[in-house]
Amino acid sequence: MATKPAPGVEPDQQPATLDQCRRCGLWKDATQAVPGAGPKHAPLMVVGEQPGDQEDLQGRPFVGPAGAMLDRAFAEAGVERKDVYVTNAVKHFKWAPRGTRRMHKTPAQREIDACHYWMDREVASVAPKVIVALGATALKSVLRKSGVTLQASMAHVIEHEGRSVIATYHPSFALRAPDAGTREMAYRSIVDALRHAHRLIGRKD
Repeated sequence: MATKPAPGVEPDQQPATLDQCRRCGLWKDATQAVPGAGPKHAPLMVVGEQPGDQEDLQGRPFVGPAGAMLDRAFAEAGVERKDVYVTNAVKHFKWAPRGTRRMHKTPAQREIDACHYWMDREVASVAPKVIVALGATALKSVLRKSGVTLQASMAHVIEHEGRSVIATYHPSFALRAPDAGTREMAYRSIVDALRHAHRLIGRKD
């Protein structure tokens, strides 16, 4: 799939590397871009929203509290993280100051659209059989549909461009939900989605 240039970016001025990316303005306040990580041809790709504070500082995806929860879900689902390509729909940390802390801000649609350039390259390179989208931002990016909703998409497997897409909650939602029942429900959904993805890959082999 050809990737459209971001507004104001000419096709022959596309960034050669992620560190050089200026397709949107998020790079200005981020420490660094955070690429995906995992085997080059992993059968399973897990896509989150964007790097968080720790990911921005370390330059690796899912190394903060949400990453710890995702690792626990991987283990419970019987999936080895080393076999999974893990990335984010948006590659720079979007945040706002709150005291001495940097607080997450949800990426705007134009920022998701700008980062399609990198998502397309990752998906083409890794060629996963199944993608698990963690949260609404990831789902919109993977499906290229700004109007898609997480709740309507979680009940079934979505076939998209020759691969299966499974939607579930982002681990950060499971960490921050206001009550214990909602947190447990969201975590169980993540485990179930990873387990389902693992079974689907077995059927596709």
